[in-house]
Amino acid sequence: MAGASIAALVVFGLIVPLGAMRFENQDSFCASCHTEGELTFFHRETAAAAADLASFHAQTGAARCIDCHTGPGVIGRYIGLTYGASDLVSYARGHYPQPALQDNPIGDGNCLKCHGAVFDNQDFSNHFHVLLPKWQAADPRNAARCVDCHASHATDGSPATSFLNQQSTIPICQKCHAFAGQG
Repeated sequence: MAGASIAALVVFGLIVPLGAMRFENQDSFCASCHTEGELTFFHRETAAAAADLASFHAQTGAARCIDCHTGPGVIGRYIGLTYGASDLVSYARGHYPQPALQDNPIGDGNCLKCHGAVFDNQDFSNHFHVLLPKWQAADPRNAARCVDCHASHATDGSPATSFLNQQSTIPICQKCHAFAGQG
């Protein structure tokens, strides 16, 4: 009995996740179920010019869907796999929502896996990145997160500013400045 339990742990704890990772490493696999929104995002990857931050990452080979939609490290990836496993069970039982929207929030750790050096430049032109962790520590419920300014699937930003949209980013700047003025 103990041998069967150990075998089950190996299969479901290691082999199944490793097999699932082979599929999740392909953006086309993600887009095959997550059709609303995500299929559009997937098609942007093949456009002549990047239309948003996500398609820029994909076109340059910097990231795949799974790279941004899972947290840092092995634990972050494993948690992502558990979300996928839950979706698979729902699909197999015939209770899979359509459209299958991807609604797990992207935390700063997801971005900082690749962009951790954003804090290295300490000059004024980067003060928003440098001071962001202080704002988050002091006011975690209201402080901005990476995706508040860097909306990866929005097409209204400029490639020259890493796809930031000034109209939607300035209020976030003002919110931080107002918070800093209170302290």
